[in-house]
Parts: sequence; structure tokens; C-alpha cells
Amino acid sequence: MRSRPSRSTARRGVAVVELAILLPVMVFLLLVGIDYCRLFYFSQVVCNCTRNGAMYATDPYSTVASPYASLEEAAKADADSDVQSQLTVTSSTGTDTYGSYTQVSVSYPFSTLTSYPWLPKTVTITRTAQVRVAPQVPK
Repeated sequence: MRSRPSRSTARRGVAVVELAILLPVMVFLLLVGIDYCRLFYFSQVVCNCTRNGAMYATDPYSTVASPYASLEEAAKADADSDVQSQLTVTSSTGTDTYGSYTQVSVSYPFSTLTSYPWLPKTVTITRTAQVRVAPQVPK
């Protein structure tokens, strides 16, 4: 006569099956969350670098009093050394009906940790700031 498995043994089997079914979904959600956090972090770094470059460009005394030698160096000051090497900083100046302005753009090539079927593996994060040059003497 065969004995029936105990109730605790049957429940352990169900728990193992549930874990086997849900573990890939949970790992996938963890990776999506990590990639989203990394995207948000690098987006903030690019935004801060753009702001730093714009502040350097708008101040007429920045070339004299700033610890940075150039607009690119000022823009990259807020990023890690690993990120600094991958940042691309461009600037241009122009004039419109309101006066002269400087436009600063910072780009960073962001790569996800894993490849998702509906998303590209690499996305370029770009932020642009257009600022008016402050007058040297207030009006």
C-alpha cells in the first residue's frame, strides 16, 4: 500500500513550480527597473552638464574668474570621469531680434544592459540650452 505524501511535501512542490514560473518574470522586471534608473541618472547628468555649460557661456567674466579653461571643460565638470570621455559638447552663437545668444548642446550615447525586443540597444540622450549673454555693464 502506498502512502500519501504529506501536506507539507505537496506545498513545497507547488512553491517550487510557482518560483520556476515567476522567477524569469521577476528578473525581467528587475532588469527593466535597473535600466530605467540608469536612463534617468544619465539624463540628469546630461541636463546638469548642459546647464553648467550654459552658465559658463552666459557670464562675461567666466573666462577670467572660472576654474575651467573652456566651455567644454565647464560643461563636463558635473560628470564622472568615465562619462566625461563619452560626452559630446557643442556650442554655437547667434543673434536674433532680442540680441545675441549662445546655444549649448550635450549628448551622451546611452546603452541598455540587456536588449529588449521593442527598444533600441543604444539611445542618444541630448539636451540643449539657449542662453542670452549677460551684459558686462548693467543697463
